[in-house]
Amino acid sequence: MTELEQGFFITLEGGEGSGKTTQINYLSSKLVSEGYQLITTREPGGTPEAERVRNLLVQREGGDWNAMAEVLLLFAARVMHVEQVIKPALQEGKVVICDRFVDSTVAYQGYGHGMDIEKIHEINNTALGSFKPDLTLILDIDAQSGLERSTKRLASQKGYSKTEDRFERMEISFHEKLRTGFLEIAKNEPQRCTVINADQEIDKIGAQIANVVLKELPNKM
Repeated sequence: MTELEQGFFITLEGGEGSGKTTQINYLSSKLVSEGYQLITTREPGGTPEAERVRNLLVQREGGDWNAMAEVLLLFAARVMHVEQVIKPALQEGKVVICDRFVDSTVAYQGYGHGMDIEKIHEINNTALGSFKPDLTLILDIDAQSGLERSTKRLASQKGYSKTEDRFERMEISFHEKLRTGFLEIAKNEPQRCTVINADQEIDKIGAQIANVVLKELPNKM
C-alpha cells in the first residue's frame, strides 16, 4: 500500500457535461490499482448537512437564490465537508478526489452570476483560511457541446436525480461565462491547475488525467 505523509487533495472542475463523474471513476480505479488509499466525494455535498444544501441549490424547484445567498449556502456546506470528511481523510494519508470545490463557486456565482469575485475570495479566506487543493484538473469543453451531453445524461436517468437540472436550464450565455471563468482560474494558478481537453475519447482523457496525477503524487510522499 502506498503511504502518503499528509494525503493529497485533488479536485475536478468544469462546466455541465464535461464528464467529471466518469473521469473520477476512471482515476479512482487507476489509483487503487497503484496501491493508493483514497476517498471520492462531491460538492455541494459530502455530509448529510451538505447534501441537504445541495438539494436547495441544484434541484429544479430548490429555490430562487441570488448569487450572495448561493455563495453563503455553498460555504456553509463546504465548511462541514472539509472539517468532517476531507481533512480527516488527508490526515490519514489518503488521496481525496472531489467533484467540484471553491473554483466552481468562483466560476458559477462569480463569472456566471456576476458576483464580485474578490468577495468570494474573502468569504473563502474566512471559512477555509489557506486550505486548498493540491491539484485541480479542469475539464474544458465547448459550452453547447457540454450542455448537449448533460441533457442526454439527465434524460437517461430515473427518479430524483433527473430534477438536478437547475443550472442546465440556464441560458447558453451563462455556460459560456462558466467556461471563461474556469479557464481564467487555470491561467491565474498554473501551478495548481491543469486544463484537460474534455472533447476527446473517454479513455484518452482518463489516461491524460492519470498521467498528470501520478507525476504529482510522488512529490507529496
